[in-house]
Amino acid sequence: MSENQNPQGPSRDVARHDGDGTAARTDRFADPGVPAHHPRLADTDPKAAKRNERIIAILFAISCLGTIASIVAYFAVRPDGTTPGVRLSTVLLGVAIAISLFGIGFAAVHWAKTLMSGKEYVEERHSSSSSEDVREVVQQQFKDGLEDSGIARRPVLKGAVVSALALFPLTIAVPLVSSVGGTWNVNSFRHTIWKKGTRLAYDPSGRPIKASDLTVGSVAHVIPDVPAEERESHEWITEKSKAVVLLVRMDPRDHKRDHREGASYDGIVAYSKICTHVGCPVALYEQQTHHLLCPCHQSTFDISDGSKVVFGPAKRPLPQLPITVDDEGYLVAEDDFNEPVGPSYWERLK
Repeated sequence: MSENQNPQGPSRDVARHDGDGTAARTDRFADPGVPAHHPRLADTDPKAAKRNERIIAILFAISCLGTIASIVAYFAVRPDGTTPGVRLSTVLLGVAIAISLFGIGFAAVHWAKTLMSGKEYVEERHSSSSSEDVREVVQQQFKDGLEDSGIARRPVLKGAVVSALALFPLTIAVPLVSSVGGTWNVNSFRHTIWKKGTRLAYDPSGRPIKASDLTVGSVAHVIPDVPAEERESHEWITEKSKAVVLLVRMDPRDHKRDHREGASYDGIVAYSKICTHVGCPVALYEQQTHHLLCPCHQSTFDISDGSKVVFGPAKRPLPQLPITVDDEGYLVAEDDFNEPVGPSYWERLK
């Protein structure tokens, strides 16, 4: 039999070497080809195939139940404004959506492994083209794949997969549609809960800060001083995310200028921790250069020069919180930030 008549495929060259490293002769071996196909139980036993079909249908049904459960959870367990309430609502909604997704995923995998063809197919490489012959081949492959899946012969699976895939988008669409129509008051982005006379407190303990507590080079993460019971509410957590401040005490002689007249006290300055690029936390302070670094995209701000941007993609200085001390020596805010905190948005004037 000639080389081209080898039923196992084309031959391969193998160079053999003698002990001195020189090539002695060249042998050839046959391409092993694709291993023999071994039928699965479902391929030979109709009862096993029917059993797997029922399992797949049950998995799709579980997906449908998960979708329905997510909708029920979304409307029945609404966030009540407290952290536990928001947590419970989120967990129930997430678990229900996970069940819906996993039902579809497990059903698809089990279908492919038990009912679809288990044979190995080899497609020889060929030049890609858009000829009519290629299009006909692709169309035929789709038809063969559809036939191979057996969906036409299994109406139960057809109904199950259509139901699961048709219902699943509701897990995303219902919350999105329901959330439309909330507050569109963009003024809420322009202001925080800082106001005249609000004491500065350590984050997260909530202990008020005295100017005498800080030495030159000290850095403190700051939140507004509010009663402890208010700090348990979800509303407080939302407002806190806009009001977080980094407080730094510098030598007054190191100040090049103030971002706002009278905004600092005896070298102590307070700036928003929310980067003006995309809102990451700016909290890495380098004492020698007085630079604040955003760890996300390396925007760098010089707090000795009114938080001026000296490097990175940010385009605006960090908003400054004007501060002073009260009669007891505690640091207090004189007003809200001098401009909206965080990155730009569509209604921002500058």
